Amino acid sequence: MTSLDSTPQPVPDVPDAAGSPAKQIPPAAVARLTLYLRALNTLLAEGVERVSSESLAEASGVSSSTLRKDLSHVGSYGTRGVGYEVQYLSRHIAAALGLTHDWKVAIVGAGNLGKALARYGGFESRGFDVVAIFDADQMVVGNEVGWLRVSDVADLETVLHRTGANMVVLALPAAVAQGICDRVVAAGVHSVLSFAPVMLQVPEGVNLRKVDMATELQILAYHAQRAQAPGQPA
Repeated sequence: MTSLDSTPQPVPDVPDAAGSPAKQIPPAAVARLTLYLRALNTLLAEGVERVSSESLAEASGVSSSTLRKDLSHVGSYGTRGVGYEVQYLSRHIAAALGLTHDWKVAIVGAGNLGKALARYGGFESRGFDVVAIFDADQMVVGNEVGWLRVSDVADLETVLHRTGANMVVLALPAAVAQGICDRVVAAGVHSVLSFAPVMLQVPEGVNLRKVDMATELQILAYHAQRAQAPGQPA
């Protein structure tokens, strides 16, 4: 089973600048690469052509040494005194993260969370096309959510094949999540993001990432407690 929590997974065999396979990128570096890419895309929108490592690091909230080390994993070293070409580096990081592929996303669950995800406009600009949304409630099936019409989850396999979906988001109650996940995997989708409050089991070769908002809030609470001024109640 390839089951992943909210820690980003390593990216294996990313080609370097010469086209040769590079070593696996550490998970922490993968997470920071997404920050660099966001900062670079902001610079592109502002018409900036080159950026120094110091400026890019500051925009991403990391140190210059950390940024240079992370970018070395994808074969980008910049030019001393000149910095990085913004457009080239953006494309290079996007390729390392797999964002140059055609990613089609289906959302299972048209409750409040599923509808919010389906309506989010930021996916497309980052290379993700939401192509379907499903629900089991016949009062919801057929309704429009953004630019999509809710499909019956009974037709899950048919719609996944028709749309070419290769990623699925599960916005489901715990009781039904495993069964739907099994159907998704059997339909040939090997990338699953789950918001369901339950540990799912998937076969070897399937990438499962779990987002547990309650756990994230608990972690925030821990850090907030430690940051309280001395003498205040925990």
